[in-house]
Amino acid sequence: AYKLFWHSSEFRNRKEIEQQEFMFLLTGGVGLKNKYKNPDPSWLQDKSWDELCRANNTFSSRSHISENASEWRKIYDSKEPHNVPLPKPWDKTLNELQKMIILRCLRSDKISPAITIFVTDKLGKKFVEPPPFDLTKSYLDSNSTIPLIFVLSPGADPMSSLLKFANDKNMVGNKFQAISLGQGQGPIASKMIREGMEEGTWVCLQNCHLAVSWMPMLEKICEEFNNDTCHPFFRLWLTSYPSPKFPVTILQNGVKMTNESPTGLRLNLLQSYLSDPLILSVVVFLKTWEKLLFGVCFFHALVQERKKFGPLGWNIPYGFNESDLRISIRQLQLFINEYDHVPFEAISYLTGECNYGGRVTDDWDRRLLMTMLDDFYNPEIIENPRFSFSPSGNYYAPPKGTYEDYIEFIKNLPFSQQPEVFGLHENVDISKDLQQTKVLFESLILTQGGGTQGGSSGGGDSTLYEILPNDFDIETSLHKYPVRYEESMNTVLVQEMERFNNLLRTIRITLINLKKAIKGLVVMDSELEALSGSLLVGKVAENWANRSYPSLKPLGSYILDFLARLKFLQDWYELGKPSVFWLSGFYFTQAFLTGAMQNYARKYTIPIDLLGYEFQVIPKDTSDSAPEDGVYIHGLFLDGARWDRTKSKSNAYICPLYKTSERKGILSTTGHSTNFVIALLLETDKPVQHWIKRGVALLCQLDD
Repeated sequence: AYKLFWHSSEFRNRKEIEQQEFMFLLTGGVGLKNKYKNPDPSWLQDKSWDELCRANNTFSSRSHISENASEWRKIYDSKEPHNVPLPKPWDKTLNELQKMIILRCLRSDKISPAITIFVTDKLGKKFVEPPPFDLTKSYLDSNSTIPLIFVLSPGADPMSSLLKFANDKNMVGNKFQAISLGQGQGPIASKMIREGMEEGTWVCLQNCHLAVSWMPMLEKICEEFNNDTCHPFFRLWLTSYPSPKFPVTILQNGVKMTNESPTGLRLNLLQSYLSDPLILSVVVFLKTWEKLLFGVCFFHALVQERKKFGPLGWNIPYGFNESDLRISIRQLQLFINEYDHVPFEAISYLTGECNYGGRVTDDWDRRLLMTMLDDFYNPEIIENPRFSFSPSGNYYAPPKGTYEDYIEFIKNLPFSQQPEVFGLHENVDISKDLQQTKVLFESLILTQGGGTQGGSSGGGDSTLYEILPNDFDIETSLHKYPVRYEESMNTVLVQEMERFNNLLRTIRITLINLKKAIKGLVVMDSELEALSGSLLVGKVAENWANRSYPSLKPLGSYILDFLARLKFLQDWYELGKPSVFWLSGFYFTQAFLTGAMQNYARKYTIPIDLLGYEFQVIPKDTSDSAPEDGVYIHGLFLDGARWDRTKSKSNAYICPLYKTSERKGILSTTGHSTNFVIALLLETDKPVQHWIKRGVALLCQLDD
């Protein structure tokens, strides 16, 4: 989908897209409260309606949507909304970019195929079909002043291809220097580049994404490249995973290449069977061996393919590779040869906890990994002639056969797989597509010169400043809610007020300084310039985020959420301790949970380290009175499932609660992510493995 980025400047130069409309496509506009009522909340989300109302400034569609909501719903309900014509007269009056804006508002998960159609119509099919990986052609497109950039992808390493190409060009020995960037490697890399520029050698800097602090220096070095200072044979090769810190100027000026590993279960399985020498060496397959071998190869394909579903797949995208599979296959063969009966517990531990689990740093991901492995390392896969790996039965362990039979079986598998084979719901594709759209737009925004092309802020900073409330009066709050042994919530309230005051002051002071800088009263430094750029594209400024609670919301939603949190604390101060607490409204959620536990421990004189939490989903949404013990909470969102109050439950699923939908964070000393809050028990009528594979979790807030 990045094809739109490479050609957006060309489209603007040809007057085929307007800059203002293009920026709206990327950001959805910036706004706070919407004064227009949603015409049909049963299908039209408030976020979509807000964006459509903001788009009304470009093309006046709001009244038509309000009066003809049923016609517009056909687009929303379609499986291919990008191919559905808009209601008349908009199908004729809007240009292609404006139609994409409508699609962004209603069904942003289908932006990528719409962009493909747009670029195909404007430039031709060759601009949307990725060319084969060809180092020779890329090399011919470069010169000594243009870097060559490998955009890395998991499971694909371009170094072997580059070394072979260097050998073909006789750039071997001291003519080719490579260094893997990391802490302290910057000066060495700078020296290599200087020597290469003088002597006409090749320099390869690997893993640029790991040297974020040195990237500005690399950008400066590349800006100084010219034909006078660079030997004509000199080439600078860079490898990096996609990173927001990679210099945009290098990315724009360089020759970009990528070579992705095979995707899809079928191609992944086929690669495993064709590439591992141990599989090829076994001529006579034993039933136990061949079934478990197919199982571990299928497991390997699943764990790799799950990461395309984002946090619902894995909290952290791990780099599982062929070496994990090879050692697991060798250990499997060893145990089968040494034992009369397969020691499933031993091979499960080695494969799950050591080989693959050695890469897994998140406890909830490890639980998922072991649950998935249980489907493949069990006696039934050997005994059942058609052991199914998916509810539909489309994927199963084939009956006994030769090596060629297995290859033929794999080749006949579906080219693209349904989410059910991963244990996920079919709607997970929508989440995956929405995430891809989000990443696409964020990447495109980074290329827009900090937002300066988008025009002035239109007084947005003044609007934000005016709606900010005053700081909480901590002294008055301490007087009204003093520290009391029997009521820990007083301390929780005052500490929360202090935390929000710090954030409130940061936002207020930076907005005041930005207004002064715009008037020319103070210098517009890099921090204020970044703030201005963030406001223009509807993003939360980085210096705000550094002092804020975790949030993935765009600027407008973030400010409304921030104000709601302040009101929650203000109501608590004015009206007394609430009977139902908004758990998501706390800056530091763990402080509230600890306070609730402290109250119980002190009331019954029980050591707090002997206590744990119990959870019950009550059949009502609110309450006028607090419980005798414990607390009522609300404001959580279930991700990957829905709650059914009508069914009786017999099992209990241990469900993690996260602050944001990203789920991942920094690994803490507890072994959990800093994004993790607590684990709750949710009753269910299905096996817990069902929900583990679906990646079900509770969230404190949504992204909108």
